[in-house]
Amino acid sequence: MLVIGLAGGIASGKSLVADCFMHFGATLIDADRIGHEILKLATIKNSILLEFGDSVIDKQNEINRTQLAKIVFNPDDPNALKTLEKITHPVISERIHSALKQHQSTAPAVLLDAPVMFKTGWDQMCDKVVFVDANLAIRKSRAQLRGWSSDELAKRESFQTPVEEKRNLATNVIDNGGSKNATYIQARDLWRSWNLPLAEEHHSPDSLFINTP
Repeated sequence: MLVIGLAGGIASGKSLVADCFMHFGATLIDADRIGHEILKLATIKNSILLEFGDSVIDKQNEINRTQLAKIVFNPDDPNALKTLEKITHPVISERIHSALKQHQSTAPAVLLDAPVMFKTGWDQMCDKVVFVDANLAIRKSRAQLRGWSSDELAKRESFQTPVEEKRNLATNVIDNGGSKNATYIQARDLWRSWNLPLAEEHHSPDSLFINTP
């Protein structure tokens, strides 16, 4: 089983590349999703509450991720994010390791999508790391579709490994600044170069990989 890490700047299009690889037969481990899931654990919730106060708990007694993000992605208090990471990262790491073991004999490849991959050292779990590339103007445009301003994008990225450093640490690069079909072809060629078997239905489905940006 090949473990493939996905890296890139915010809004570079890692999800599209993940869709491509999953279409070929890979299984996805989404570190962000795991991070959201563990916020429901009582131990995690209590630790966050102790550190950040009642304002991060909503009316349903769950963690308000929007409010928590406002606190931890604050350039004036860089220690806030470090505090949250000390609470969550060990549990996320355990779940990633567990998922890798679970899929060891069931998939030709596993994708690890983790925005803080290099910061946490999770890239050491990977055989390959694919950097998904797109220029800043394109990423700003895509981020706007998420409701993020250019300032919010820059602020979020300031807490991650610099984009160029991610590129340099990767083993492969996919240019996702063009059409979806072009991205699909690059992903397919990489998959083949790793001698991984393509799933039987690996043709490009129009619903996902159309020849438009």
